[in-house]
Amino acid sequence: MMSEARIGFVGIVIEDRTSAPQVNQILSAFGDIIQGRMGLPGHDQGQAVICLIVRGTNEQLGAMTGRLGNLPGVQVKSATAGKKQKQEI
Repeated sequence: MMSEARIGFVGIVIEDRTSAPQVNQILSAFGDIIQGRMGLPGHDQGQAVICLIVRGTNEQLGAMTGRLGNLPGVQVKSATAGKKQKQEI
């Protein structure tokens, strides 16, 4: 089955560090669409930032960002390239 995939990025700000285990659990579940990950733990400030490079369908990206955004103390922003790429799923 072929679906339209897009490359993009997801920015995650964790203001409530108690949500960090759930964030990592969600990211592990969506590991197949994550191409790269960079994080700043921010132990001193009590906040953390994670930046992801992703490649997936709008449905996959929406499912991941939706689950992350529903966690308390977690903010998520994302953007994708306008050009679609064929991806076999």
